Amino acid sequence: MSFARTGEQGTRRLQASLSRHSLSACRNASRQVHIRALSSAPGHVDETTRRRPRTVFSGIQPTGIPHLGNYLGALSNWVQLQSKAEPDDELIFSIVGYHALTLPQDPKALRSSRTDMLAVLLAIGLDPQRSIIFHQDENPHHTELAWILNCLCSVGRLRRMTTWKSRLATSRNVNEESEVDESLLNAGLFTYPVLQAADILLYKATHVPVGEDQKQHLELCRDLADIFNRTFKARNPLFPLPEHIFTPSKRILSLKDPSSKMSKSAPDAQSRILMTDTATQIKSKIKSAVTDSVPGITYDPISRPGTANLLDMFGACTNENPADIAKRYEGKGHGALKVDVADAVEELLKGPRAELERIRQEKGYLLNIAEDGASRARERSEATMREVKIRVGLA
Repeated sequence: MSFARTGEQGTRRLQASLSRHSLSACRNASRQVHIRALSSAPGHVDETTRRRPRTVFSGIQPTGIPHLGNYLGALSNWVQLQSKAEPDDELIFSIVGYHALTLPQDPKALRSSRTDMLAVLLAIGLDPQRSIIFHQDENPHHTELAWILNCLCSVGRLRRMTTWKSRLATSRNVNEESEVDESLLNAGLFTYPVLQAADILLYKATHVPVGEDQKQHLELCRDLADIFNRTFKARNPLFPLPEHIFTPSKRILSLKDPSSKMSKSAPDAQSRILMTDTATQIKSKIKSAVTDSVPGITYDPISRPGTANLLDMFGACTNENPADIAKRYEGKGHGALKVDVADAVEELLKGPRAELERIRQEKGYLLNIAEDGASRARERSEATMREVKIRVGLA
């Protein structure tokens, strides 16, 4: 791949980025010298014996602009992980295009969504110099390892996975998972948890931030790592068993159906708030959100899910307890609450939205970031695949 022209503004960004990278490298080198000097001092306890570096991996599908639930549930947590990571931790964030293909996609829209998602990750604050940010489909090692793991995974185990049923139900606009017609199930949607395991294990990830609906997939990943390690034994296990990172966040529900989570694939566009929505669009969507006819505002997720969803959004945007927020609205109605929720959401999204619109215009800069990220990812995964092939007998 060759670097494309970035334009004057993109060039300045790249030069500044490279300058920061060089400065960071110098600081890291200085830090290592300092550590080695300290380690030789009498009575010094080596810090590396106290804590092992972590490799954190997570991915997101390029299926349209993320919504508020994506931002609060995953993306903002990625930024927090980056800011709190130790210098020797490795952070890897992937735009998982192959996973998007498990459901029908318009090629032109998918091509655009891939670029938009990269712009989103940069706009929210992920630093391509601190983290590896790349397109999964630009590293062939993902599908290569997935095939090997497919040959170790039983069909029975995959049939017990639940997520593919919910995805198929959503895509077919079916109310109950029991109504899903399995004749519509393609092999990719059935086996994509194995590809997800390959995504994680390829970089020997030790920690994975996942939501409740993905914990079953992480368990499969751990099991496949263990099966590989036991089947192809050597002095040391090849794959660590990745741990779940608990990222506390409220589950944001659909504005039109508070029994379901907010989704990019839901048929009703009014059910979700996108990161690119204007203040006017946000107010309109929240104004039409489903609540109930019970007078007053109380926080009761079981009996009043629509009202509770608004309070959860409010609390997630302002870092407040939803129950405490509800007390401020004693004697008030849903109208007053909806106005304030819309203002809180707009305040949260206006910064990332403006940055996203700016970065989306810098096509050359985005191309360079994608190429650099893919190169770093392939370099990182090359060693893993070399070890895998040796152990299974392909090298």
